[in-house]
Amino acid sequence: MDTRALGTSGPTVSALGLGCMGMSDMYGPADRAEGIATIHAALDAGVTLLDTGDFYGMGHNEMLIGEAVRGMPRDRFQVSVKFGALRAPDGSWLGYDARPAAVKNFLAHTLTRLGLDHIDIYRPSRLDPNVPIEDTIGAVADMVKAGHVRHIGLSEMGADTIRRAAAVHPICDLQIEYALISRGIEDAILPACRELGIGITAYGVLSRGLISGHWSKDRVGDSAGATGDFRAHSPRFQGENLDHNLALVEELRRVATAKGVSVAQIAIAWVLSRGSDIVPLVGARRRDRLTEALGALEFDLTPDDLAAIERAVPPGAAAGDRYAPQQMAMLDSERR
Repeated sequence: MDTRALGTSGPTVSALGLGCMGMSDMYGPADRAEGIATIHAALDAGVTLLDTGDFYGMGHNEMLIGEAVRGMPRDRFQVSVKFGALRAPDGSWLGYDARPAAVKNFLAHTLTRLGLDHIDIYRPSRLDPNVPIEDTIGAVADMVKAGHVRHIGLSEMGADTIRRAAAVHPICDLQIEYALISRGIEDAILPACRELGIGITAYGVLSRGLISGHWSKDRVGDSAGATGDFRAHSPRFQGENLDHNLALVEELRRVATAKGVSVAQIAIAWVLSRGSDIVPLVGARRRDRLTEALGALEFDLTPDDLAAIERAVPPGAAAGDRYAPQQMAMLDSERR
């Protein structure tokens, strides 16, 4: 397994990380046993970075990971955890809480659910508009000093907020959506991170399956009918937007076929090619999808390949925002 450093202050991790959210939440029903088997397969393949959030399944995802890694040597894996999102018993979203006392409370519950004595990377999931980022990062820094956290990360923050956070404590990485059809970080956020020596853990590299090569219009009904499937409300999966976006996938499929790889593999390889400071998170819920994703590490993209990809899916080509309007309004990274 190739490795990459998460920024100048962070850990060395596998070149691909495993995003575990879908094993518990957001994409409809999931198979617990298959989720654990997928985590084990990832670790066996050399993946070291497991990403979760304490609000994924209201703690279910942390307990799932805790079960999967129980008894394993602690230096075999790293866990990245997002905190701060508030949810009701019905799963609805209630906002964010990043007050210092809340940070420490969330961490206590996370450590217990995971069965660990420290978290490798701990990060606010979004900017709490009611709490200065300096206060939030200061609270996590207290937990670093106490030994409960090793490194501090951010998630979906804009360049100005990143700079303010980094002035309080070294930030190892920014977790943010980055994919062929989600390239907004390239204008200001990515340059700011590189200036500050902050790595990127890129989620949504397959745009929630949209550019995996496996999605079709027939699956929209399945998604809409599945309880808790985020894609039923995602603008990019709706109506004419979906038609447009799937046409882009077919253009990408031509490039992938000429290369002798799958659409998912070429989309992941593109993110890998954007810099050694970028670690894609693949949200595989099943072992077969994990195996496919790992195949992206087995080839390099040539300049001709990259040019062909850019022609197939040029910047700004996607139709529809990456979240519904209410969620977009909560993204500090999208403020201009």
